Amino acid sequence: QAQLEESGGGLVQAGGSLRLSCTASGHTFDTFTTYTMAWFRQALGKEREFVAAVSWTGSNTVYGDSMKGRVTISRDNGKNVVHLQMNSLKPEDTAVYYCAVGWSGLSLKENQYAYWGQGTQVTVSS
Repeated sequence: QAQLEESGGGLVQAGGSLRLSCTASGHTFDTFTTYTMAWFRQALGKEREFVAAVSWTGSNTVYGDSMKGRVTISRDNGKNVVHLQMNSLKPEDTAVYYCAVGWSGLSLKENQYAYWGQGTQVTVSS
């Protein structure tokens, strides 16, 4: 049993902010707790793109180039919830944002993540 649920997406004006959240639940995550949590995004007609990842301890993070400096990834004390604080949003940030979980460390490659959420839509208007 494993489930990832994203929340926090929506419509925002350019220059605005959004905070995405993802909760991991189920026996798999309760048993094998040393998992990386990450965010990817995919715009229409484009490939899936790495945004950020955080280690199971919450102490190590890595960011993709496209949003570096404008986003912060964090993990709650309970370790099963990850957040993505997004600031200074641009129209080109419009995409479906996906939460992902894997046991391969802070990877930037989507094939290193075993579980995926259904995604949450972020739309940034001009």
